[in-house]
Amino acid sequence: MTKEVAEHGAKDYHDPPPAPLIDAEELTKWSFFRALIAEFIATLLFLYITVLAVIGYKSQSAMDQCGGVGILGIAWAFGGMIFILVYCTAGISGGHINPAVTFGLLLARKVSLIRAVMYMVAQCLGAICGVGLVKAFQSSYYKKHGGGANELSLGYSTGVGLGAEIIGTFVLVYTVFSATDPKRSARDSHVPVLAPLPIGFAVFMVHLATIPITGTGINPARSLGAAVIYNQDKAWDDQWIFWVGPFIGAAIAAFYHQFILRAGVAKALGSFRSNV
Repeated sequence: MTKEVAEHGAKDYHDPPPAPLIDAEELTKWSFFRALIAEFIATLLFLYITVLAVIGYKSQSAMDQCGGVGILGIAWAFGGMIFILVYCTAGISGGHINPAVTFGLLLARKVSLIRAVMYMVAQCLGAICGVGLVKAFQSSYYKKHGGGANELSLGYSTGVGLGAEIIGTFVLVYTVFSATDPKRSARDSHVPVLAPLPIGFAVFMVHLATIPITGTGINPARSLGAAVIYNQDKAWDDQWIFWVGPFIGAAIAAFYHQFILRAGVAKALGSFRSNV
């Protein structure tokens, strides 16, 4: 039965062509601007819910050490929101909600440079607005409990914090590539895969591991939005970690998936040798 499905049930697979580096025609399409709106709103909602959860936990645990949702609940809030928002926006914008994810997909030629830059702008603006809403609704608790800003925790060196962000983002972006790989969809078409689920779980697991170190960034828009509204020296001093780390991690994940797992290097060498 399995053999029959493998032989007759799988879809024909054709590698999609790479996205053009510059595609000015996108700027004339409503679908492009609709995708920007989707990224803006999704990142706004993501930051609103998650930062609110962080501040709520800190305010409750300040009165009762056993109160609040704990680190496990915070991790669930981030992972759960990513699952929900990627599910809702995947068909409109691809459900990036993260400049590091967008950067990785740009390096893999899944999106054009224009789309990548505009997505990042929309994501950062959405993050700032989302945290701004939290401050507006929770003004009495916001500054008192750190504003949900990412900062390197006491006792950890800059190298450890940077490494945590690189590895954490690698896990996330590698999961994004694997869950959305069109070759997987064609080969395993008889096995339904809900891509937002593993992506949300990746965010959840990374938060469990790195909240004690950096508060878990792995999303430059999330870190920037909180830093802009919180506006304290420590958050700004550490801000570079939450951009450099995620971008390096995303680049490594893109290279690993495209050139190692998908054998991009072997295909290129094989093509070169056949031409020679």
